[in-house]
Amino acid sequence: MKVSGLICIGLALLAPPLLGDTIYQTNSQGKEIIVQRNAIVVQQDSAFVVYKHFDLKERRVTVVRLNRGSLPFRVEVNTLARAQIVDAWKHWGYKATITDQAGKITQVFDLYIDFYPPGGRGSLLESVPPATSFTLLMDNGGAEEVKFEDIDRVDVQGNHLGITRREGNTVAGKFLMPTSHPAEARVLGITDKYDPGSPQVFDFSAPLTELKLMAFE
Repeated sequence: MKVSGLICIGLALLAPPLLGDTIYQTNSQGKEIIVQRNAIVVQQDSAFVVYKHFDLKERRVTVVRLNRGSLPFRVEVNTLARAQIVDAWKHWGYKATITDQAGKITQVFDLYIDFYPPGGRGSLLESVPPATSFTLLMDNGGAEEVKFEDIDRVDVQGNHLGITRREGNTVAGKFLMPTSHPAEARVLGITDKYDPGSPQVFDFSAPLTELKLMAFE
């Protein structure tokens, strides 16, 4: 069975006891429908509802911003379940023990890569989508994308990566940025100190080039 199928089964089994925030919308026929359940709402006002949830396709936590528009939304908040929701996210996302160049070791959950201006100055580059894979310009020629789900470990030397797959073989090459404009790749995720009520979907953030090892679980 594929990993996505297992995750869906896990979600189905875990959904009833989670009871996180639920967002309802009244459609044009006047019927109230569920837009999202087991979410964490981080902001709501007369114009928007902003919430975090786990995206199955991306296998990471994402933020959704709903425009209330002409159709009303109703939110049921359950703050007592938020820590439980985050614990579930940690099981569904990618996990790795990360060692940086200074030797600091951090266990990171719901791992992904996103892209910022050089030096991490300013907001993320929203025109460049986040990634859960590494694309390499191979040392032996050509390019190859390696997905997180296939990785056992990544040895980092600046922008040069040595990737050992779970099946045992190793590939090496330069990390290819998904844009020709100046940018910095940052590794993001959740640690055990993550605040469930945070408007951010991460509390770990480090430039890829400042890491030494990523050992995936």
